[in-house]
Amino acid sequence: MNMKSIALEVRDLVKSFDVDNATIQAVDRVSFQIFSGEFVALVGPSGSGKTTLLSILAALLSPTSGQVLIDGQDLAQMNETRRVQLRREKIGFTFQSNNLIPFLTAQENVELMLRLNGKAGKAGRIRSAELLARLGLEGRLHNLPAQLSGGQQQRVAIARALIHEPSVVLADEPTASLDTERAFQVVETFAHLIHESNRAGIMVTHDLRMCQFVDRVIQMQDGKLVRVYESKAEIMELAAGTVKH
Repeated sequence: MNMKSIALEVRDLVKSFDVDNATIQAVDRVSFQIFSGEFVALVGPSGSGKTTLLSILAALLSPTSGQVLIDGQDLAQMNETRRVQLRREKIGFTFQSNNLIPFLTAQENVELMLRLNGKAGKAGRIRSAELLARLGLEGRLHNLPAQLSGGQQQRVAIARALIHEPSVVLADEPTASLDTERAFQVVETFAHLIHESNRAGIMVTHDLRMCQFVDRVIQMQDGKLVRVYESKAEIMELAAGTVKH
């Protein structure tokens, strides 16, 4: 069996904010690795630092200190132009609100990442159609976002995050606006695609039930990494609400 490669590595990461003459450590010396083909949940109460950490991993926010390496490339050593390029090429991102462009069809929204990377064309159209079909949207390629349900919109957002074959896919509360049934469907599909495409996936979630679909759970509190759930039995207990956390 081939050794898994490290897609994302976080080393002693710190993010501080000065608020009312006090310094708040939103992320406090956090370190971990995510492997290709691994789907990880990032959990913790509101204010624990999850969203700040995800923004740093997405190269949207610079850390105070520490390192973030994607495919071995250190974000801290890059200028803004190079970070933007890496974000387009190496990172896929889904937001709570989907952020689909309302005047583009489902397929056009997915192809947008290819256009940004200069890879639009016939092959991209074929791949986007195939990916949407895998997500159960083969009959919705030409629908505008307003013509899609919340679950369908989220699946379009997932396809958009995966279309350019990024090394790391980040999802910020992808089920926040979905009912339970749709939430399970979306996360299960997301997990399957992460595994199948051998990407590294990180999902921020408040809904511990969604952890049943991940390979590992990283728990944060007060900016610190306080616990990692690695065994499937432990993760399933967490998802079922039968383990103290």
